[in-house]
Amino acid sequence: MLKIGDKMPSFEVIDQDGVAVRSEDFIGKGKKTIIYFYPKDNTSGCTSEACSFRDNYAALTEAGYNVVGVSRDSAKSHTGFRAKFELPFRLLADTSMQMMQDFGAWGEKKMYGKTTMGTLRRTFIFDENGILERIIEKVDTKNAAAQILQD
Repeated sequence: MLKIGDKMPSFEVIDQDGVAVRSEDFIGKGKKTIIYFYPKDNTSGCTSEACSFRDNYAALTEAGYNVVGVSRDSAKSHTGFRAKFELPFRLLADTSMQMMQDFGAWGEKKMYGKTTMGTLRRTFIFDENGILERIIEKVDTKNAAAQILQD
């Protein structure tokens, strides 16, 4: 699990358009980066979270943030999800789950009384130099952007 002050883990995955995205794309570019991990496209909580970022996207970019969503869904699934909800930010396809593991967004979770392994809904906020400033572990899906903007 990442800790405050850690450098952004190195990664290379593809976005919804099949374009390679690397950690280096976000470091030293003059913007902070929000990387949020979510379990699955087109589910109620994940849609609420994505729409919170969409609805507050102008305020987030004005505050100097890049926004990137990550799940283990395919690029094709992300393309449909992004189009359906008019999401203005990239969605990354971590189909190997390596990025999730490196960030600490994969692990045990309880659902309906059962313990399973899966994506942990977490948001990581990095400064312009790729240094972790904040982790949100208790994400309020309907107010995900507000949790960042209120600080």
